[in-house]
Formats: sequence, C-alpha cells, structure tokens
Amino acid sequence: MSQALYRKYRPMGWAAVYGQPHVVNTIQNAIRTQRIGHAYLFAGPRGTGKTSTARLLAKAINCTHEDPAQRPCNECANCVAVNENRLLDLIEIDAASNTSVDDVRELRDKINYSPSQGKFKVYIIDEVHMLSTAAFNALLKTLEEPPAHAIFILATTEVHKIPATVLSRCQRHAFRRIPVVDIVAQLKEICEGEGFDVPEDVLILIARQSNGGMRDAISLLDQLASTGEALSLDLAQEVLGTATNQAVVEVVDAILARDARAGLQLIHTSLDQGSDPGQFSRQIVEYLRNLLFVRSGNADMIDATDELRGHMGRQAQAFSAERLLEVIQIFNGAASDRNTSWYPGLPLELAMAQAVEEKPAPMVMAVSPAPAQTSQPAETQPAKSKAPAPASTTQEIAESPAAAPRQPAKSDKQPQFESEPMILEDGKSISILDISNNWKRIVQEIRKYDPRTAGVLNSCRPVALKNGELALAFQGEVVRQIMEDGDHISLTRRVIASLMRAQVTIRCIVLDRHVDLRSINPGENGEGMISEAVNLGGKIQKKESYQ
Repeated sequence: MSQALYRKYRPMGWAAVYGQPHVVNTIQNAIRTQRIGHAYLFAGPRGTGKTSTARLLAKAINCTHEDPAQRPCNECANCVAVNENRLLDLIEIDAASNTSVDDVRELRDKINYSPSQGKFKVYIIDEVHMLSTAAFNALLKTLEEPPAHAIFILATTEVHKIPATVLSRCQRHAFRRIPVVDIVAQLKEICEGEGFDVPEDVLILIARQSNGGMRDAISLLDQLASTGEALSLDLAQEVLGTATNQAVVEVVDAILARDARAGLQLIHTSLDQGSDPGQFSRQIVEYLRNLLFVRSGNADMIDATDELRGHMGRQAQAFSAERLLEVIQIFNGAASDRNTSWYPGLPLELAMAQAVEEKPAPMVMAVSPAPAQTSQPAETQPAKSKAPAPASTTQEIAESPAAAPRQPAKSDKQPQFESEPMILEDGKSISILDISNNWKRIVQEIRKYDPRTAGVLNSCRPVALKNGELALAFQGEVVRQIMEDGDHISLTRRVIASLMRAQVTIRCIVLDRHVDLRSINPGENGEGMISEAVNLGGKIQKKESYQ
C-alpha cells in the first residue's frame, strides 16, 4: 500500500513549514536560546501544520546536535527515530478517542517516569478541545507543574472550547490559513518529487479549493494524480466538482441584470455538469469578495488575469456598495446552510432568487383632506391653524407600511377576488378552506415526486377558489416565475386531483412583500387572506398563468 502524499511530504525541518513564519521564528528563537516552555497550545484551522510543527518541536528539543540553531538536524539517532515514528519519548494522544478522566489519570501516572531515549518526554495531545470537563480538571495540576523532563503540546481547531484555566498555563501560538501562493509552491515541489506534470492553473485551483489547508491541498493533488490521466483544468474541475470561472462571472452578470431566469439556468447547467452546490456558492462568494476589493481600491490583493480584472472592474462599478454587501451575505448564507437542506441545490437557487429580487419602494399614498365633521359648509369651519399647510400635505408623501391605514377606501383599481365552493363530480363541494386546511398534506405528497416543487410551494399560500380556478399567492416575482417554469403547476394539479378529487386550474399571483402570508388564513366571499392583504396595501399583479 502506497503512503499518502501528505504523510510522505510532512515537514522534516523548519524551512518546510509554509505559511506560519510567526510561529516558526518564535519557536526557533526559543530553541536557540534554550528557553523551552513546559506547555504549548497550537490553535488554528485544520491542515495548517499544527501537528507537524509539534513533531518538529519534539524532535528539536531532543536533537543532540551541538549547535542549537541547527536543531533538528535529521541526522542524530533521536531525529531519525522521530522521522521513523519509533521514539518512545514522543507520545501522541488523540483526545477525541481518549476523552475521559481515567485516560488523563493514566497519563498523569506515567508522566513521572524518566525519558528512555531522549532528554525530554513530549506529549502531543491532538484535538484537545474534545476532553471532558473532568479530564481538563485532572490535567490542570500536571499541566501547571509537570516534571522537569515533560513537555506538553496541545493542538486544537476550536480554541474557544478550551477552559481559561488551561489557556493561562500554556504558551499560545495561533496558526493561520496558508496563502494560495505558499500552497502552490509546496505543490510544485511535490509534483517535481513525484514526477507529476500538472499545469499551474490546476495547482491554483487546488490551492483555492483547499481553503487555506495544506493537508487538504496535498490530498486533492493525490486524488487527481490517482485518475491516471493527463491532468488538465477541465479534468480537475470535473473531479473536484467546481464550476468554471466563466460560469461564476456570468452568474454575477445575471445578478447585476436582475435576470432570474438566466441566473437559475446557469446554476442548473453547472450543477448538471457535476459542480457541487456548496462549492459553487463558495466560488460566487469568493468572486464577489474580490469585487469588493476592486471597488474599494484594493485590486492588487486579488489574483486574476488582466482580462478578468477588467471585467471585474466593470462589474464592481455597476454594484452599489450596499447591494454588493447584501449579495455577498446572501450567497455566504447559502454556502453555510447547504448541509441542512433536503435538496442540496435549493439554498443556491433561493440565494439567486433573493439576490435579483427588486426591493419594494416605500408605499406612496395621496393624503386627501379630512372629511367635514358636520354638515356645515367647509368655508365656515373654524381653522385650527392660520399657518399655511406644507406643500407636502397636498402631494404624495412616503409612509411606512406600519403607518398605513388598516382599512383604506376601496378603489376600482384594486382587484377583488372572491371564493365560492366548487361542485365535484359526485355532487359534493370543496372550498378554499378545504384546500388550505389540507395544503401541508398536499405539499408533503408533492415532495415524494419532486422536492423542488414542494420547496416552491412552501413559499406560497392558496388564497382563492372560483370557477375551478385556484389562486396561489407569492411574495416575489422570481418565485412565481420558478413556479410557472417546468412541470411544477401540472404536478400540483395532479396531486390536488388525487387527494381532493378536484380538477382545478392554477393561477399564480404576487402580493406586496410586506404582507405576511403566514399570519393570514384564506376565507370565502372576499373575507380572509385576499381582503386582508388588500387592506394592508397589497396589490395583485395582473400577469397570469393557466395550466
């Protein structure tokens, strides 16, 4: 069995530790001046070199080279023993598998024994945050006053879970995500050592995919090398499940144009070609983040070709600062929520729908003069104030929805929807209330056939039924368009016919976004959801769809 590349190319000396100069310099100075601490805490993201640095430190303090600045030398007996994983005085403990207080007590009992080969016994406790509270308490005294021959090195990816009493007893070193340029440099060395012919653009893709983790990057290179084919950017994107840069650029163009149809089509095309939805979301976030840098005058901080830089410059100027920040937050949420979704691509689709949605303008109302309180003519009414009324009182003024009247006067321009029972073939009838009360059951049945249709239907409510036509109310034009695309409407009709024995047509309407559909129940004869929505200022768009 061949050895994994990340183990084969584990750093043997300080020069091979990439991306952590602040940690390496500090530890090297401590070794050079013989000021070794008794307890260290290495904290940082996974794959950034915590365990490798801990092993180097253990090797250096047991190295027998005469010059401390040359330790570890990788030539003395102790260095060779560490490299071959046979130094008895280097004890590596996985805290995830040894979490109990009994495990710590056993360690505490054995720590008093003198080293067998080297000068120090070094205990590396990986994922130390997994220890129980009782185990931490049992470790405290030993951690504070260990024997002179014992050194502890604790490693963790979640430093916030470490008790303050432990933190105060350790020298803390923070490991950072490794820059792309450093990861690419290490990957080039590995390719030369293994005889791989890998284009630089593939190495850059791997480095970005690893999200700052050297171990992840080397593992991805190992995975690509295992395909047995000539490595190319297309093959790397296919194997790693990443979208092309052009797809990301076109998605951002669709967001700028507020073209939901084009944006969703681009997403579906990329997913159909094998792109991972979560990774696609992260790529969009990274690209939008670069646009933020360009817009703020920090274009030198991004790594891109001159052609792409020019396109990014045009896109960055087309975004307002407020909208760019909003879109970044939307897609960042999609990248974070993908593991909780029953349909992996849904968070990305909803993010696109939300990103292109036009924000409703403030509700504008014409303020009419107050009605007379008596039958007395208006000109004889006593004036409350002789000061002239501001010009804005006779023109349109903006008011928030909360300040709008609860019962505005009805107008011919406001469409009125009424519901009436629908007579079925067996002579029985069905009303909008029957459909509303069974809506959850209908959506659950639809989910068995197409989870995407069920997801869209969760964003609407049945509001009216008349002449065999069922009106579904949405709070956004984009979601309504998604419902009308494909077979969503026909599938909904078939399930309603199966469960409710009613052959209905479906019309999709859009209400103003400030109307909370969940707080309104549909009724009949103009009472309930539609009338309440109209009273709240809702407007029904005339665009209809029949199926």
